[in-house]
Amino acid sequence: MSMAALEKLRAAVPTISVGILTADLLNLGSEISILEEAGVRLVHFDVMDGCFVPMMTIGPPFIKAVKAPLLKDVHLLIQDPLDKVEAYVAAGADIVTVHVESADDVLPVLRKLRGVIRGIALNPGTPMEAIEPLLDEVEMVVVLAVVPGVSSKFEDSTPDRLAKAREMIAGRDILLCVDGGIKRENIAEVAKLGADIIVTGSAVFDGKAPRENAEFMLNLVSDRSDVSDKSD
Repeated sequence: MSMAALEKLRAAVPTISVGILTADLLNLGSEISILEEAGVRLVHFDVMDGCFVPMMTIGPPFIKAVKAPLLKDVHLLIQDPLDKVEAYVAAGADIVTVHVESADDVLPVLRKLRGVIRGIALNPGTPMEAIEPLLDEVEMVVVLAVVPGVSSKFEDSTPDRLAKAREMIAGRDILLCVDGGIKRENIAEVAKLGADIIVTGSAVFDGKAPRENAEFMLNLVSDRSDVSDKSD
């Protein structure tokens, strides 16, 4: 476990993790610089294999090629990840999230990832109880708010699932993340649901103002933190 990366992550929350695949990949260096200037601390990589989800995206070489001081937040939407995760760690991933649905037994995968921040994710249709046996082996729980690779609609069940996740991790040093369907129009409401990390991508890079979009979303998440602090 990289304690430096974990402490850096804890110091940043609540915050956003910005999906890089909707950026202008031909000008990736400048796009990442824009994120840094806006105050973004995490860059999110959706790795899809065409099996676990219908789409195919990127692999370790792309992640390795991204040079930035931002934490690399790698979300593996891949089938049977056990023999593949080491390549993502070697590529410089600071956070690696795997899906509970991606293998018959995902526990060996999490144990193999002990050198990085480990996330366990689950799709909207998977009972939250599926992650209960895995909580001693993770630093982050990721609640998918969309059906990955199929729908971009923010699922109505997400607030209840986040509440259940908070209940399950109460008393544990585990961060909570929500991923999918986050837009400028709904991030204020999503921030109130109590996630430490909110993943967003197209809402930052769609259009012509990624810095302004990132700052807008970061400010709303920070405002949620201020309100929570005052109510404690």
